[in-house]
Amino acid sequence: MASCSLLIKRSAARELEALPLKERRRIVRRIRVLAATPRPVGAEKLTGEEKYRLRQGDYRILYTIDDAERAVVVVKIGQRGDVYR
Repeated sequence: MASCSLLIKRSAARELEALPLKERRRIVRRIRVLAATPRPVGAEKLTGEEKYRLRQGDYRILYTIDDAERAVVVVKIGQRGDVYR
């Protein structure tokens, strides 16, 4: 499978910028993997929504996949307790 384009919503980019540097680097690495494999091992589809969840420590990365456009859009990044609200 060829790589997908990777888009990060402005709100998700702000959430990423607010994280500690060490966590930010780990999350950026996980996001880059999404371009090559949009459904990596450990990613789960959220019930009732067309979004997927990827874990990175105490943080979650919520994203959507558009197979027709071959695009992955990162929607939200945050701690486990806050990201689903």
